[in-house]
This record gives sequence, C-alpha cells and structure tokens, in this order.
Amino acid sequence: MTEPASETRITAATWVTLVRMVLIPVFLVVLLSDWPAWLHVAAPIAVLKPWLAALVFTVLAATDGVDGYLARSRNEVTTFGKFLDPLADKLLVTAALLALVELGVLPAWIAFVIISREFIVSGLRMVASAEGEVIAASWYGKVKTVFQIIAIVMFIVKDSATVASLGESFASFVQVTAWAVMGAAVALTILSMIDYFYHARDVLVGPWSSPSVREAAGRRLEAEALAEEASPDDASTERDDRD
Repeated sequence: MTEPASETRITAATWVTLVRMVLIPVFLVVLLSDWPAWLHVAAPIAVLKPWLAALVFTVLAATDGVDGYLARSRNEVTTFGKFLDPLADKLLVTAALLALVELGVLPAWIAFVIISREFIVSGLRMVASAEGEVIAASWYGKVKTVFQIIAIVMFIVKDSATVASLGESFASFVQVTAWAVMGAAVALTILSMIDYFYHARDVLVGPWSSPSVREAAGRRLEAEALAEEASPDDASTERDDRD
C-alpha cells in the first residue's frame, strides 16, 4: 500500500506541477517569438507556428489533471502541492491572455477581467482564512477554467493561415465560435466571482469574530499544521480547494 507523502519531499505530482510552470516561458517563446526565422525552417512549417503554440498550451493545461490524479492515486497530497497547483494554473492562463493581448487578437479588458477575478478570489480566501472560515470551490470555478482553456486555444489559431485557407465560411465560423466561447468564459468568470462573494458574505459583512475567537481559530490551525508535520503518515485530503 502506498504511503502518504511527507511534506518535506517533492512528490511526483509536485514535479509535474513544477514542470508545467517551467514550460510556461517555452509556450510564450513558441507563440510570440520569430523562431521559424531563427531556425531557418521551411515556410510550411512556419505556417504551423500558432498550431504548435496551441499544442504546447493544451499539453500544459492537461498536466493539471495528471498531477491531480497522481496526488490522489498515490496518496501524496501535500500542503506545498495544494499551494503550487492552483498557482501554476493561474500563471499559465495569465501568460496566455497577456500573450494574446500582445498579439493584438484579444482586447485588454477581457484579460483584465479574468486576471482581476483571480486577485479578488485570492483576497477573499485570505480574509475568510483569517476568520477561520473555508470557502469551498464551486462548479463555476471548474467550468470557467475549461471554457478559458478552450477559448485561449481557439484565439491562438483562429487567425492562422491554415484556418483562412479552408475558406471564408469556415474562417468566419471559427471566429464566431472563438468569440462565443470567450464570452462564455468571461461570463462564467464573473459568475464564479459573485458566487465567492455570496459564500463569503458572512465574513465580509459581519458579525466578525471577536479577537478571542480569531485567536482560538489561529491556535486550532496552528495545531493542525503542527500535527501534520509531526505525523506525515496521516491520511491526506484531496486537493479540492482549487478555484
């Protein structure tokens, strides 16, 4: 039987997450740089540049499921992994959105809305944690992530020469579909933020905990952390706190 991972070592799932983070600059280079000219590759290969960038992004996004599966199946869920996994997801999406803005294919306000949501939700989680509360992730957050990934992939390839070569009707269809998916992603992003505000309403509007209650909650959280460090072989919970 596989033993739970110690918090002091890097697990296989965490290595996958770290690789995802390290490869984000590679995705940006493939998408933004003029690497076909640097490598003096043939024109047909250069035409595939956006598709290669979309492939790299898709593979990196897919590794999110891989590290989650490894952590649960091997019973290697760690505090470091729970911190690193959602961070890697946010960095990947943020990098892709900023790259699309840089390319001039995505309005800056869309990237601003999506990225701002991440800051706001992270702030809400911090406030709730200070009050000894935990805001569970809703299905809005998971669905919006899927739509964001699909929309980003479509925006990477929608203006490619390959799509244009398939005819004006097909190119128009891809354009409309890409904007529709991106619109759904923005709507779900806003809805998921509102959902977090709703579940954090008690924390935001009060009545706030008295200092003694907050101190007790702090002592409880500290005791739990110490217990985890002292007993690394205790069963771990699944990483269901991503948003």
